[in-house]
Formats: sequence, C-alpha cells, structure tokens
Amino acid sequence: MLFLRNSFIRIHKRSFHDCPINSIQSLRLLLIGSPGSGKGTQSSRLVKNFGVTHLSSGDLLRKNIREGTWVGQQAKQYVTDGKLVPDGLLISLVNKELLHIGATNWLLDGFPRTIEQAKQLDTSLHQLMQPLNLVIHLQVPEEVILQRIMDRWVHIPSGRVYNLSYNPPRVPGLDDITGEPLSKRPDDNPEVFKVRLDQHHRMSRPLLDHYKDIVVNVKGNTSDEIYPQIEREIVNRLGILPGHVPDVSPISVLKKEKVYKQEKEEHQVSNV
Repeated sequence: MLFLRNSFIRIHKRSFHDCPINSIQSLRLLLIGSPGSGKGTQSSRLVKNFGVTHLSSGDLLRKNIREGTWVGQQAKQYVTDGKLVPDGLLISLVNKELLHIGATNWLLDGFPRTIEQAKQLDTSLHQLMQPLNLVIHLQVPEEVILQRIMDRWVHIPSGRVYNLSYNPPRVPGLDDITGEPLSKRPDDNPEVFKVRLDQHHRMSRPLLDHYKDIVVNVKGNTSDEIYPQIEREIVNRLGILPGHVPDVSPISVLKKEKVYKQEKEEHQVSNV
C-alpha cells in the first residue's frame, strides 16, 4: 500500500513539472515559399483554425498607403516609382502591427525576404519578447506552381487571389466580395515567373539557413496535402490545438501562475 501511495505521489509531482507555466507559448510563425506556393491559402486556413493574425507585408503596405499614414506616405513614392521599399520602413510597418495585436498568435507572410531584414526583425521581436518559434518552408514542384500562375486571377484593390483550378470566384471574372472585375498580374506569365522563381531561391537560401533551428520543410502538390502537415507541426511543437487560442497576455499568465502555485502548495500540504 505504501509503495502504491508513493508511486501515486511521484506521478503527481512529475505532472506538475511536465506542464510548467512558462511552457505556455503563442504561435509566432513565418511562412516561406516561392510565389504561387500557396502561402495565402495556408494563411487563410491558419487564421480560421487557429485564430492567428495574418501579417502580410504587401497587405500592410497597401493599408498604410490607403490610410495615408506617415509610413504609408513614405512608402508610396517607392511603390509608385517601382522601387523596393527600404527595410527600415517595412520593419516599422511590422513593429506597429505587432504592438497593436500584442502577445497573440500571429504569422508573417512575405517578410522578411532577405537576411538583412531577418536580422532587423529578430532584434525587434526580441525587444518585444516575441521571437519567432516556427518557420514553415512550403516546397511545391515548379511545374505545379507554373500551372497555378496561369490559372491565377487577382482582385487588385484587396489583394484577394483566385485560382480557376481549385479556388474559382463564384461568378467568373468577378470578386466574391465586391463584385468588381478580376485581373491578371502583369508578371503572371511563364517567362517572367521563371525569373521571379530563380530570384526567390537565391534570396531564400540564406534565410532558411539563418532560421535552420526552427525551420520545417513541408512538401506537397496541393494545399490539401500541405495543410495537415503544418497543423501537425503546430500541435506537436507548441501544443496548440485547432479551435483553441491560448491566452498568453501578461495578465492571463500571471493569473495562471498564481493558480498553478496554489495547486502545487495544496498538493504538497496534502502529502505531508
């Protein structure tokens, strides 16, 4: 009987150490993938199933330019001239949004693109005490991506993307939300796209090496093949279940820590 009692106590003691309060993490994810690899589709699924905030550098740029913010005004001239927006402005956009949403689940899409941007982002995230904890690298065969590009149509004002093969608009040629006409991107042709693809590979290699400790390579031909792999990594690595958004705000964590300490003290007293 004494042996059983001691075993029971050891099991309970171990359970406290297996689930420490500081193991609670939010999802801080970076999606890396070539143009046409399905980052937007996967982001939409993660938003729906995990309640993440989707931070797209392109969307943030368009939003700030449209709203006429200081950063938007600075960036507008570069966009109008067809030039790359400086890293400092992009970092400002992302920092502003991260401060706004606080310590919740989020994913970055389209930024950082270069190792220099990654280093600046790392510095900012560590200052916010929100470093990246997962990088998903989407690997889709080039021939599959080329076919997607040929079937892709875009609602330019919002950035919504449709594909005639697997995500067609309800009314051909029209945006589902506004009913406005859809367009083809000027660079959505095989010749131009091949150049973009080669450029992406050159830029992403040092980025993947920089984040090698938290990179997961996910392979597939379709979004339905790829998404379950992403979900499995989130569940296994962070313990976050679909449909469950952990509250990791400072107040919430303090409350949980207080409850945890009380339960542990009560357990220790009961074993005296």
